[in-house]
Amino acid sequence: MITTKVLTAHTPIGEWITHAEGGPLIRALLSDAGFDETVLAPIRQVPLGQLVALSQGKLGQDVVDDLVERVNNGVVPTTAGSRERIVSGRFEGRTVVVTGAASGIGRATASRIMGEGGRVVAVDVSADRLDEFAAGAPELVPVPADITDAAGIERILAAAGTRIDGLANVAGITDDFSPAHEVSDELWRRVFAVNVEGTFRLIRAVIPAMLEAGSGSIVNIASEAALRGSAAGIAYTASKHAVVGITRNCAVMYGPHGIRVNAVAPGGVATGIAAGAAPSEFGQGRLGGFFGLMPPIATAEQVAASITFLLSDDGVNVNGVVLPSDGGWSAQ
Repeated sequence: MITTKVLTAHTPIGEWITHAEGGPLIRALLSDAGFDETVLAPIRQVPLGQLVALSQGKLGQDVVDDLVERVNNGVVPTTAGSRERIVSGRFEGRTVVVTGAASGIGRATASRIMGEGGRVVAVDVSADRLDEFAAGAPELVPVPADITDAAGIERILAAAGTRIDGLANVAGITDDFSPAHEVSDELWRRVFAVNVEGTFRLIRAVIPAMLEAGSGSIVNIASEAALRGSAAGIAYTASKHAVVGITRNCAVMYGPHGIRVNAVAPGGVATGIAAGAAPSEFGQGRLGGFFGLMPPIATAEQVAASITFLLSDDGVNVNGVVLPSDGGWSAQ
């Protein structure tokens, strides 16, 4: 079906492809690069502008800007804007610690909390990216820290102060799709150190302040790999199942004290975390068919909307839940 809707950089790629003028422009761009539109199927829900980041420098912002101008006869629509709906004041007066905050889901979560009036203690191992994020954001307190390191945890607590209203445990790493007979001790330990021990250590650190206040909300990032065995290698899958266990136990332990602990399980997201090694051929060969059933990937902002819902009072009656934010993948 061909549509004639006004297109912008914030319009999903799928709408560009089905647009009377936008479709031919996208197909021509792909043809010049030696591809056809089938390569865009997994990201058809992603805004066109995010292709710049996803291409890792192969596609410049100037190309996106040119497409928008051409499809609108040389005029960039003044209504071009994000579909994100900010809830003014939802985090007013609150301090929320967000890990993995320099990029991807963590950055989108931190940005939304600040946009809704909150103070964010932004934690990441990358000091440079944190400094760039903090520029012009007075509500953001950057803390370069490794959540697997005790000294790093202490710096996070010092920056947060005596009041901690929320914690979003977003920082994590994936594996290389290795099955049990291939996975190395080094990769296993590293994945568990970040995804499990780091998550646990930070929860343990913030709980006393929440107990004293009689309130608090913690959201851990699980994964589609926490819900099934066909989304990653054994290390990442096991680590995210452990995150679910941590979430549910803490929800039971601290619920009577006004502290809610939930998890969000993303599916495919337009942001990358990697183990830094070549993927296992055995693992990819076995899992490739399952990945073919995966719905189109989401944006980091869409997953952040799920996280901030649970962090906020909008999730007041939700505790111990693992919320799939996966476009329906877990329903298959």
